[in-house]
Amino acid sequence: MSEDITYINTDLPAHERARDLVSRMTLEEKVPQLMHDAPAIERLGVPAYNWWNECLHGVGRAGTATVFPQAIGMAATWDPELIHEVATAISDEARAKHHEALRQGEHGMYQGLTFWSPNINIFRDPRWGRGHETYGEDPYLTGRMGVAFVKGLQGDDPKYLKLVATPKHFAAHSGPEALRHEFNVNISKKDLYETYLPAFRECVIEGKAESVMGAYNSLYGDPCNANRLLLQDILRNEWGFDGYIVSDCGAIQDIHQSYKITNCTAESAAVSVKNGCDLECGCVYASLINAVEKGLITEKQIDIALIRLFTARFKLGMFDPPESVLYASIPYETVDSDENRELARETARQSIVLLKNNSRLLPLRKDLKTIAVIGPNADALDALLGNYNGTPSKWVTPLQGIRSAVSIGTRILYSKGCELVENDPACLPARKLFGEAVAAAQRSDVVIMCLGLTPLLEGEAGDAFNSDASGDRLRIELPEIQEVLLKTVTAVGKPVVLVLLNGGALAINWAQDNVDSIVEAWYPGEEGGSAIADILFGDYNPSGRLPVTFYKSLDDVPDFANYDMEGRTYRYFRGKPLYPFGFGLSYTHFKYTDLTISQSIKSGDDLIVYVKVTNTGDCMGNEVAQVYLSSLEEQRDVPIRKLVGIQRVTLSPSETKDIRFTLMPNLLSSVDNGGNLVQRPGKYKITVGGSQGDSRSIALGAGNVLECEFELSG
Repeated sequence: MSEDITYINTDLPAHERARDLVSRMTLEEKVPQLMHDAPAIERLGVPAYNWWNECLHGVGRAGTATVFPQAIGMAATWDPELIHEVATAISDEARAKHHEALRQGEHGMYQGLTFWSPNINIFRDPRWGRGHETYGEDPYLTGRMGVAFVKGLQGDDPKYLKLVATPKHFAAHSGPEALRHEFNVNISKKDLYETYLPAFRECVIEGKAESVMGAYNSLYGDPCNANRLLLQDILRNEWGFDGYIVSDCGAIQDIHQSYKITNCTAESAAVSVKNGCDLECGCVYASLINAVEKGLITEKQIDIALIRLFTARFKLGMFDPPESVLYASIPYETVDSDENRELARETARQSIVLLKNNSRLLPLRKDLKTIAVIGPNADALDALLGNYNGTPSKWVTPLQGIRSAVSIGTRILYSKGCELVENDPACLPARKLFGEAVAAAQRSDVVIMCLGLTPLLEGEAGDAFNSDASGDRLRIELPEIQEVLLKTVTAVGKPVVLVLLNGGALAINWAQDNVDSIVEAWYPGEEGGSAIADILFGDYNPSGRLPVTFYKSLDDVPDFANYDMEGRTYRYFRGKPLYPFGFGLSYTHFKYTDLTISQSIKSGDDLIVYVKVTNTGDCMGNEVAQVYLSSLEEQRDVPIRKLVGIQRVTLSPSETKDIRFTLMPNLLSSVDNGGNLVQRPGKYKITVGGSQGDSRSIALGAGNVLECEFELSG
């Protein structure tokens, strides 16, 4: 090709090169490029490309890769800097795997550079099977984690993207899974802008996400992948998004098959592209040629979408010499490296939440004579990996981690105890191993029970064993057979440590009342067993905090299909939770002193918060300082409290550090019924400490919090 052809000129902007390339294509060549499995256009030097790739907590579904803790576990670290480091490691592996695939002449699914992660939907209901893919129930925490993840994936090179990150699912999407292809969300503009949109806004405006994925559901009667309000008015016009939008898989066909908005594939394809959905995961867009012939859409409108897609490919350096693209030189040896494995272990350590520690049973001595390890998740790979995961070359289950941690003379007695659930036809008779579990407990100094869930019981529609709920949970207690096992073993009378491996919150009311110590480990990734052992035996001081509320019962939660936020999450729940959002214990104690804020500020000003935190215990620890805002006025339409600041700090015994928070005006604002962000004059309260400062957190031993009032004037 001649050097004066614009699209091969590496000195020109990506958008200009994309526009030139698209102008040289025929309609028949253009249309297939709008679907996720795009064929080559050999005459123009365009290679085949599959847009579908996943990296929720590690490069997924693409063979060997480091498996980090599931997203809900990463959220429990409350550490955006760590999550940025994790995303950087993931993108290193992704780039290395991509270029190795190219060297082998492969261009298939899960081999590209465009990743459909992170999932930043709000985990508003504990029943949602996909909730563990998210960063929890809070818009602020989700936004901080999402921005860190997006930036880590996309890199910081001024010319080239490392990867394309795709926050999903836009918008107001969190179950029920069984209804996702036909469900309409009809909520107030206040709930939309206050709860469901903020994390997307942050990922787009601050994170500079190159792509966004639409949701299956409809919003206000319009399917999200053809929703002008979402895709044009909000995403592009309000937020200035200039990347591309991709549909969720099979979502375009829902427009005519489920929602009956259109009559045929050509109409569905046309309305989606015209309203801003540039790329389809599926094949409905193949009918765009027919749609042009029918006058449903113009070729120029198709060009707009196509230019956005090729702009992303040019930004990724796909048409440039590898030596000119910084990220193309990442060696394949970074995949599954020792450094990334250690990062996975550190992330798992920080994610683990200590929920109870009666009589300070934990940490355990490593030289105990006998330890019983019991439960269906004690030696289960599924309980480590979550979903949308890669394949670790090696992994450490809790049983393996405990065996490696104890002294040579310590004996480990293991019993599975029971299967994950009682009604799985592939399992052994449910109670067959109860006697073995009791025998192990009787002969032990302490019992470690590893119970909970796996993605067989909570997941995406079609993926989970509980097909009657399409991946959602019908109950939030432990599976009944596991509850019986726990009670049976506890009755032996030995000290019991309950280790939970799960994604969604569990109503473990009996355990809270009767078990000595409880540890929440989530789906902790390939090094999860090592991290759990580090916590249990005191090699690491637990510092995770809950990113979701643990309710006592579904009686405390509104109807699953109700998307209104009243009564949901810590911001609007007026009952008494089992464990509050933000809660987590430590092996040491922290004390907050000298809280100082401006007593009166004007609308539009930043609020500066100063506080001292001291480690008053006898071991080093990491504290997660949390700042909450609440109104002192009688306003039912504002949250009870909302998180507005987080900071993780490491303190040696007796060490004190000064912490400073800058609360910008948007954090001091609320959303009115029209969806507008407004600052309301009045009296407010700032709460700073290691928890929300609610009565339940204090009762559970979360430590002291400080409060200070201020007045916001107009």
